[in-house]
Amino acid sequence: MEYREIGTTGLRASVIGMGCEGFSEEDCAMAGRLFDAAEELGINYFDLYTSNPDVRRAVGEALKGRREKFLIQSHICSIWENGQYCRTRDLERAKAGFEEMMALLGTDYLDVGMIHYCDAMSDWEAIVDNGILDYARQLKKEGRIRHIGLSSHNPLVAERAVTEGGIEVLMFSVNPCYDLQPAGEDVEQLWNEDAYAGHLTNMDPDRQRLYETCQRLGVGITVMKAFGGGDLLDASLSPAGAALTPAQCISYALSRPGVCVVLSGAHSVSQLHESAAYCSSSDAERDYASALASFPRISWSGHCMYCSHCAPCPQEIDVASVTKFLNLAKTQNGIPETVREHYKVLTRHASDCIGCGACETRCPFGVSIRENMKEASELFGY
Repeated sequence: MEYREIGTTGLRASVIGMGCEGFSEEDCAMAGRLFDAAEELGINYFDLYTSNPDVRRAVGEALKGRREKFLIQSHICSIWENGQYCRTRDLERAKAGFEEMMALLGTDYLDVGMIHYCDAMSDWEAIVDNGILDYARQLKKEGRIRHIGLSSHNPLVAERAVTEGGIEVLMFSVNPCYDLQPAGEDVEQLWNEDAYAGHLTNMDPDRQRLYETCQRLGVGITVMKAFGGGDLLDASLSPAGAALTPAQCISYALSRPGVCVVLSGAHSVSQLHESAAYCSSSDAERDYASALASFPRISWSGHCMYCSHCAPCPQEIDVASVTKFLNLAKTQNGIPETVREHYKVLTRHASDCIGCGACETRCPFGVSIRENMKEASELFGY
């Protein structure tokens, strides 16, 4: 298993995490089996967005005797009323739901307390105005949650939350099809077939800016919907008109700035093993760039995907990293100190580029790499 630091939280998480979709299978008996498998595989991170008390109770049972082996990301404002899930912004209902959740899980703290599902600016304002954010801060002060998170599908709302609200962990939907779609308050549009009817080109700039902002601020991104609910794995369902493998989807998500964990929505132990197999996969199996370049209805012309197909550089420049730091600096109209320091420790820099163009002949997306190296050299000074 591979591990990454979650932003600046100090938490060290497996790059493959568990979504909670499969926990309810077989009258919740699957929860224990998935946690057994996760422990064997070295998976130590999971998300629990569901408010179903049976699922929460089953997870609590599965955690007995091994709570410290897992990092829990569970959701504030996801509550159970009248036998069904409900999202609330009412402070008292949120508090009652939190206490019920903690009792069912049998734990006295969460590693990440995730403010649940905020896709609209008005909803973010309600989180602030109704005291939900202050409540999360109080829980952190008391040690009942270690870090404050927020889940969203809207890059503009998410960016506002991480820049204004002190959000430390962002749960966000990341895959190469959703990344083409503009920000919106209706999550259904991300998988609406009509949204992919034309020929789409390049990543939405708001999404790219969000990822780069999270990287700059030290906000860790935990990824939901990396497989698009399974659609990206099936050519007949994929909006791109072609299928990707689980390893390609995971590799794509993990190459985005700020991303730390991909949450696998496994419905069985075998599906969890299939996601975990990413960590033993070859570079060829992880290669998403060739697949993306061949998609019949989508193109990323001129856009660096950080795929490293440009390597090897005869000057041993890590072109993908230089480009990533260049983009991080450009979004700020200046060079943040953290970006400057990360660029500084690279063994070779943009100024080492001799302009041979070998990298550009290998790039699947027609990126002007030599221009990027020139721009980076001028910006960073070497």
